[in-house]
Amino acid sequence: MQRFLVILGLILLALGLLWPWLQKSGLGRLPGDILVRRENFTFYFPITTSLLVSLLLTLLLWLFRR
Repeated sequence: MQRFLVILGLILLALGLLWPWLQKSGLGRLPGDILVRRENFTFYFPITTSLLVSLLLTLLLWLFRR
């Protein structure tokens, strides 16, 4: 469990450091992400981005467990 938490912390640290470059790559603005803008209201649900991140994390965790 300790190893898992350390690895998860390192992954989050890396994502935090790479965030400016990840935003420029279009992550978070993929086709399928829901964006509703009204006068005083904005709703954003990144469903496609969430599925992609979930798939990548699943693959990474599967590789670390092997």
